[in-house]
Amino acid sequence: MLKICVYLQILFLGISCSKNPQGKKENKELSDQNNFKTRHVIILVVDGPRYSETWGDPSHQYIPHMANELAREGVIYTNFQNDGFTYTNSGHTALTTGFRQEIANDGQKVYPDHPSIFQYFLKFTGKSKSSAWIITTKDKLEILSNTKDAAWANQYIPSADCGVNGIGTGYREDKVTLQSAKKILSRDHPNLVLINFKEPDASGHANNWKAYLQGIRDTDQYVWEIWNLINTDTVFKGKTTLFVTNDHGRHLNGVADGFISHGDGCGGCRHINFFAAGPDFKKNLIIDTEHSQVDIPATISKLLKFPMPPTEGNVLQDLFK
Repeated sequence: MLKICVYLQILFLGISCSKNPQGKKENKELSDQNNFKTRHVIILVVDGPRYSETWGDPSHQYIPHMANELAREGVIYTNFQNDGFTYTNSGHTALTTGFRQEIANDGQKVYPDHPSIFQYFLKFTGKSKSSAWIITTKDKLEILSNTKDAAWANQYIPSADCGVNGIGTGYREDKVTLQSAKKILSRDHPNLVLINFKEPDASGHANNWKAYLQGIRDTDQYVWEIWNLINTDTVFKGKTTLFVTNDHGRHLNGVADGFISHGDGCGGCRHINFFAAGPDFKKNLIIDTEHSQVDIPATISKLLKFPMPPTEGNVLQDLFK
């Protein structure tokens, strides 16, 4: 039995074994995949909020757009985890490669061990680099555009707009990233995009509780604006899947320095948010089955129909209609 919590009510759906031969099941899966409407995928990463101030807060006071407007449009996971290394670069690496990797988090130009979904997508489709973008407030996240894998290094590199002007130039404001993302989305209509906002992580590290909460509110507004862009642009509308998640959480109040930091295996650092909406996904659902960051790349490769070797993750089957 797969327990699926429906938004505002709970259903228990029995899953019966198919009597069809395995070959017919596989053919049906291929047929379903060919019928996917998704042509564009956007991964929006809100950096470092705790679950307890976001979906874990019953009032949802800091995420009003996500809770009141977006929730009914897609699927929420209440048990989504960073089950690898709970730092910014490691979390983003898991989200884009499907592998848990401990990686330098101090701004060094240290690339992931494995190629990313961007590289696999560009190789398979033969599209120009403007069809895949990494757009981040944090300059250090430009590492996501390349890999240390000798067979892939410096090949099929996506476009990047990170920090002030790339690795080593420093962070910029999230409002700048939002405007840059809107401009790139409207101009290039890329097929695969990752957007990162530094808040509320930056204010958490600054030990500014008020600004930390405001950072959650602000990024909720940014998510809403990206959602509205998707649904008012004739190229994106009805053909775009949006993932909203985090790279990591942060310590709970009873742990060491509490919300100021993150980086260990505590529940606050591991338990993160997940929301997904798109033309091929179910709507108005809350699912409490445990899933992980490393499952997102496999799911995207299925949606956009490009091949990837096996990773540490699995396709998020319960998202699909």
